[in-house]
Formats: sequence, C-alpha cells, structure tokens
Amino acid sequence: MGDKPIWEQIGSSFVQHYYQLFDADRTQLGAIYIDASCLTWEGQQFQGKAAIVEKLSSLPFQKIQHSITAQDHQPTPDSCILSMVVGQLKADDDQVLGFHQTFLLKSFQGAWVCTNKVFRLALHNV
Repeated sequence: MGDKPIWEQIGSSFVQHYYQLFDADRTQLGAIYIDASCLTWEGQQFQGKAAIVEKLSSLPFQKIQHSITAQDHQPTPDSCILSMVVGQLKADDDQVLGFHQTFLLKSFQGAWVCTNKVFRLALHNV
C-alpha cells in the first residue's frame, strides 16, 4: 500500500473501515460524520450526524454484507478526498444488488470524516 499516493491510502482505508462498521453495527457510524455532513440516500436528503445515523440505523434489514468491486480516489484542490465505490450488497435473504456510493472525505480535528455521501442501488428499468 505504501507505493500508492497518500489520498488512495486514506480513501481505501476509510472505505474498508466504513463498510466494516456498516455491516457489523451501522448505529456506530456517527464517528465518521460531523454536524455539517450531508447524505443523499436514493434521492432522499439528510443533513447532520444525528439525521444520517438515524436514517442508516432505520434501514429495513437486520443483516447486510457489502462486497466492493472497485474504488477510485482523487485529491481535491481544497485538500479533501473524493472516493467512488462500486460493489454489491446482500441484505437479509434478498437478492444480491449492485450499488454505487460516493464519499467526500475531509481532515477534521485530526481525523478523516465524511462530509458528503451519495448512495444509489444499481437498479435499471429494462
């Protein structure tokens, strides 16, 4: 991992940490957000740590497992990191579904936090 640019190392580590938390106990995700953080979940807007954690905690499944297919990370001109994740998820006994998720990460008080996140299932109407 040491030969990758620092933004890729930070982005990859963050993504791994995020999905481990989400799959194990999504009520613990509050530590990665700040009060100004924003989430768009399937078109619904949420702002603030409490609102985001409430939304993620209230999702209608008991267990979930994410599998990351690809992830890309870029540095931004204002020292943030933009991360795009593509993968699959399996919730409870539902079918496996594809998803796309984008994170904007910012260094805040000595830690990397998610200031913005967009999530969409990869559903197509054929």
